[in-house]
Amino acid sequence: MSILAASADPNLFGRWFRRRESWEVWFAFLAALFGLPMDEEQAELYRRHTGRTAPPTAAASEAWLVVGRRGGKSFVMALVAVYLACFRQYRQHLQPGERATILVVAADRKQARTIMRYVDGLLSNIPILRSMVLNQTSESVDLNNAVTIEVGTASHRSTRGYTFAAVLCDEIAFWRTDDSAEPDYAILDAIRPGMATIPGAMLICASSPYARRGALWDAFRRHWAAEGAPLVWRAATREMNPSVPQSLIDEATERDAASARAEYLAEFRADMEMLLTREAVAACVSPGIRERGPTRRHRYFAFVDPSGGSADSMTLAIAHCESEDVILDAVREAVPPFSPEAVVAEFAKLIHSYGASEVTGDRYGGEFPRELFRRHGLGYRLADKTRSELYLSLVPAMNSGRASLLDLRKLEEQLVGLERRTSRGGRDIVDHAPGAHDDIANAVAGAVVGALGVASRPRAATGSVGYDGVLHFKAAESPGRSWHRGPGISAVDGKPIVAKQLPPLRLHVN
Repeated sequence: MSILAASADPNLFGRWFRRRESWEVWFAFLAALFGLPMDEEQAELYRRHTGRTAPPTAAASEAWLVVGRRGGKSFVMALVAVYLACFRQYRQHLQPGERATILVVAADRKQARTIMRYVDGLLSNIPILRSMVLNQTSESVDLNNAVTIEVGTASHRSTRGYTFAAVLCDEIAFWRTDDSAEPDYAILDAIRPGMATIPGAMLICASSPYARRGALWDAFRRHWAAEGAPLVWRAATREMNPSVPQSLIDEATERDAASARAEYLAEFRADMEMLLTREAVAACVSPGIRERGPTRRHRYFAFVDPSGGSADSMTLAIAHCESEDVILDAVREAVPPFSPEAVVAEFAKLIHSYGASEVTGDRYGGEFPRELFRRHGLGYRLADKTRSELYLSLVPAMNSGRASLLDLRKLEEQLVGLERRTSRGGRDIVDHAPGAHDDIANAVAGAVVGALGVASRPRAATGSVGYDGVLHFKAAESPGRSWHRGPGISAVDGKPIVAKQLPPLRLHVN
């Protein structure tokens, strides 16, 4: 029985498609996906949403859905998963004790639970399918035909070791992990070998679009309107789900047109770009160096990204300058949950070990984090740049190779994952992608940019002129500007000086 026939049968999936006219575009997609005969209306929908002319003659082994939010993607993914699990046989391709897995990969656990509820609803409300269930948990269903439907979150590690009959990737444009800025490619690379032993195994990736990068954009750019595999289907929200009010989309467009075009019109964002390339970041990493200890000859700058201890990490970075270069020395991250008081005590101890007497940070938490650092003998300076300004100021040092970073994978991935877009007011805004984090990157940007700023400021030196005309500096300091004798402006206090007949000036450091 085909999936379209099962969707029309009131004893099977038909009860969920009573208003069939609102599902016509989805039925056209399913016909294309499984290589089923199309009527003229479905053929026209196929041409419109794929950019192709010739109808498919066989089921697709790989399909990509670029569909706006609320278009019905999650329910259709669950429908396809249940159909493939219950209406196909895979025993002939399995070893004794082996099970075929229909894996649905979601962006996060909340979305995974949503899809699993759809799967449970489809199975439990159809008696013939309910009788196939052997065991069920919150994340998987074992059927009596050696098939398991399983839902998981985006991780290239957890997708290894399976025999896949199908993999359905939900909201792939928004997959984010701390150990990879490109988890979509990593997960797809881990999945494909598991599909090799079952003929006709399917890979279906669905998402509303985001920036013009990643696996979804790559598939759309290369294969939309191109004949042959894989199948790429693009449609706006109301094309797939006419029940979504147009007023909702109009209001979203008025608030943020670029975001609404991506979320509801299925257009990839042209205003979003990477702040730093992976190559630029990699060129600044010092291989194998995870921390640099303090030395007395350097002046260190510390920057903290505070947190309350429940949601975001609290991070610290310390850096210094050597000539024209800026060197990252140390990074710390406290992952929630944690006690802010305990973390500040640990951070303060590290800052003191580098000889710094103050730390710079943003206005997070008002007076609370400042008071905590003051208790440990450290001043707390408010950063004079916003987070976006810090990131934008970091770019020249990174692209010119003047920054030397530590070999920390999470730092590298967070820097590569930063995005720059232009606001409606014309300002550049830099932030992490949806679902990602930038706590370490923010602290490092603050430390690097702050160290560069300190190095560029003139440093006053104190000393005295002896009776012999020798200028004596304190040994721990060095003059930050040229000294001179004669008419002009004093290099010591900036006041006018009068020419005097003095012996030649000789410099001497105690």
